[in-house]
Amino acid sequence: MGGTGMGFALLLATAAGLSVANIYYAQPLLDQIGAALHVSAGNLGLTTAITQVGYLLGLILLVPLGDLVDPRRLISWMTLTAGAGLTAAGLAGGPAAFFAACAVVGVASTVVQVITAYAAAQSAPDQRGRVIGVVTSGVVLGILLARTVSGVVAEAFGWRAAFLLPAVLMVATAVALNRLLPRRPAKRAAVPYLRLISSVVTFTRQDRVFRTRSLLALFQFGCFGVLWGSLALPLSAAPWHLSTSKIGLFGVVGAAGALSANGAGRLADRGRASTVTTVMLVLLVLSWAAIRTAPFSLVLLTVGIVVLDFAGQALHVTNQHLIVANNPGAASRVIGGYMVYYSIGVGGGAITATSLYSAYGWGAVCSFGAALAVLALVVGSLGKTSQTRTHARS
Repeated sequence: MGGTGMGFALLLATAAGLSVANIYYAQPLLDQIGAALHVSAGNLGLTTAITQVGYLLGLILLVPLGDLVDPRRLISWMTLTAGAGLTAAGLAGGPAAFFAACAVVGVASTVVQVITAYAAAQSAPDQRGRVIGVVTSGVVLGILLARTVSGVVAEAFGWRAAFLLPAVLMVATAVALNRLLPRRPAKRAAVPYLRLISSVVTFTRQDRVFRTRSLLALFQFGCFGVLWGSLALPLSAAPWHLSTSKIGLFGVVGAAGALSANGAGRLADRGRASTVTTVMLVLLVLSWAAIRTAPFSLVLLTVGIVVLDFAGQALHVTNQHLIVANNPGAASRVIGGYMVYYSIGVGGGAITATSLYSAYGWGAVCSFGAALAVLALVVGSLGKTSQTRTHARS
């Protein structure tokens, strides 16, 4: 890895995991936050919505800067800003201050994408997939553990501590990264900032690999949003009536599936990205047959969750490997643009799934998820056909 070794990848994975966790600390604490800040139940959803809007803005406005400024300074300052946002959330005296703090946390937490792009850009080409896999594993663990940690901390010390303690971690992480990451001189901007932040449109229009892999992300993480945005609904209903803590255990199952997908990065390093893509897309489609059984079999549901998260994570690592390999000098821009598609897929999938469940039940949710998986398979097949034709002409 460019002389830095896997220890460097583990450092970045830790920083990425801590950063992405910031987005999820509030989710299990909404009732406590609402009671303390006098926020109605109907408005509590603004906590997640505002954070996600901030995250999307950060992907567009800040992440592309990683290709122009010294990544060490950008990562350090964004991490420090996330700590400031968490501090403000923990000290907030009313809804307006709390929601504003959530927006800051959302924007600053996109540092995880700057970290991922930096890790990819610093990697030797034959190790890039492996490194991205390690960093992405840190992200998965951050997402998994965030809700559990905030719940435990809040139970012991109150909900404000669930923001203030991570704030201290962010400040410590910022200091450590500023000292340990190698400095890279800032580049002179070759394009105006407005053109820089519109690079997602430019890459989509001009870069076939980016376009194909981003559309895959849109549909595959649409599947992810469909599943995790609505899974609690059938599990809390008859015949299971599972508690919140028991439903949360399915997240551990999903993370186990996702973490087992790291081998995809190594296969991509060996030139097997096309094979990985085809196999994982087929698994993604098949997973919905098992997920469909949620009202009848928790065992088959568990199998479906593992398969879906395994396939989705393997595709995620492969996608990032390929788009960075195709644009090594624009790693931050392509990762940030790719994640815009990711965010739209997750959010759109979750919103649509809950609406479908209310109107038509779990079967309709699974049909929608399977349709997204089929669309991903079609996009992957068309992309592979286009690539084959290009090679034939050359």
